[in-house]
Amino acid sequence: MYLLVGIDTESDNQWDHASRARPTFENLYALPALHARFRAHGVRPTYVITHPVAKDPRAADVLRGLLDTGTCEIGAHHHAWETPPCSAEDAKKHAYALELPLDRFDQQLDALTEAIEEAVGERPVSYRSGRFGFSAAHVSSLERAGYLVESSVAPLFYESHKGGPDFADAPLSPYFLSYDHPTRPGSSQLLELPISCALNRAVPQWLAVAYARAPRPYQTKRVLRKLGLAQVLWLRPSYSSADEMIGLARRLAASGEPLLNLLFHSSEAIVGGSPYNRTPQELDAFFDRLDRFLAFAVGELGAVPVTFQECRERFLAAHSASADAVAS
Repeated sequence: MYLLVGIDTESDNQWDHASRARPTFENLYALPALHARFRAHGVRPTYVITHPVAKDPRAADVLRGLLDTGTCEIGAHHHAWETPPCSAEDAKKHAYALELPLDRFDQQLDALTEAIEEAVGERPVSYRSGRFGFSAAHVSSLERAGYLVESSVAPLFYESHKGGPDFADAPLSPYFLSYDHPTRPGSSQLLELPISCALNRAVPQWLAVAYARAPRPYQTKRVLRKLGLAQVLWLRPSYSSADEMIGLARRLAASGEPLLNLLFHSSEAIVGGSPYNRTPQELDAFFDRLDRFLAFAVGELGAVPVTFQECRERFLAAHSASADAVAS
């Protein structure tokens, strides 16, 4: 089993329109302290970075320093509202990338990729869409731009009702993406590494999908959660407790899933950088949950920490070895 830690590395508090309009980067300047915490656990994070981050000289210096240690990967994080060509209206709307005309998506992807290469000296090969706004229509564009890994698909995530994606029926295991559907395996060379999230109890797949696509989703899911009947657990320390993340990881390992894919935003790792950790006490609790989970995953479960690109390489090597064994 592999442990992935993908950090959506972006300017401070992208949940707030005023912050989106005037980005600051305090969380980026504090990134070495977060990276030291990862190194204490042997974790090899993938920092997927936005266009404004790549264009901020001080942030770029920090990221180059981390990359030079050979202990992380720098990938791309696409925000449709702040990657050129874009407008002030895009920032206000906080649009999903799947809402963009494909030609504008291609222009933004080129701008993002080139900015990252200029900032850190390496062309990114791993990608995540902001707000999980990925579409199968993006697969060809990502391949043409040289991307090898995609990690925007979150099983049971459903926001079609407000113009977002529908990943309700996505698998938890890696798969090569299809050109016509984001949750089904296909013939592309772009490997999907799904984010690790699942219901808090084992139920038939059809019932989990029905839960994800429930009518009046926010109200329905709030009631089910308060009744203790169902809720989605994430490997995400601002969403789930350490015990919840550990329990989810145990279930995934017991069912033979090959990876644990944890995420959070870089801005969650400083006080006031997000809606989640607003006080020193909240940030300390966040780091405690993160440390407890990482220690469990690497220690008791024996999960091997890898970056996104390293995971793809190992996935291909394992499949090649399996094919050779069958042939012989």
